[in-house]
Amino acid sequence: LKSSLVAGNVQPYQFVLPPNWKQLRIANILSGNYCQPKCAEPWIEVKFENEKQGKVQVVASPLIRLTNKPNATIEDLGEPEKVIASLGPFVTGNSYDSDELLNTSIEKIGDQTYYKYVLETPFALTGSHNLAKATAKGNTVVLFVVSATEKQWQSSQKTLQAILDSFQL
Repeated sequence: LKSSLVAGNVQPYQFVLPPNWKQLRIANILSGNYCQPKCAEPWIEVKFENEKQGKVQVVASPLIRLTNKPNATIEDLGEPEKVIASLGPFVTGNSYDSDELLNTSIEKIGDQTYYKYVLETPFALTGSHNLAKATAKGNTVVLFVVSATEKQWQSSQKTLQAILDSFQL
């Protein structure tokens, strides 16, 4: 299953999911629809889930929340650690603590740079394991989050990593 979506003012993006994942409904208050196109708060674009493997979601944040520079790149926003400090709560669903960050890396695909994160989040609403990938384009920062409980992580770690790797703008 390839997902390619365009909402409001977010650049088209894509990622690949195994066929047995299903799309979840997003509460209107979280979808950004109620305040488009002038949202100052991040919103959830799309969410998918497989009960045995985990969840994925795409979170979009107006660039203006992180910088006043128009059309900034992810590098313009600072080091990976600084960016996740701003976006962490949208990965976990509640809070973010820098101690939860196990690993960061930087990936370039074409002229687009992505910050990748591995988090161990015992108190997160999303699950105890979170992988995330962030990039900026146009006036939006796009955050792709892959989440799993301990049990899902044990059996599906490779699949979840492949899903994360497939995400691109």
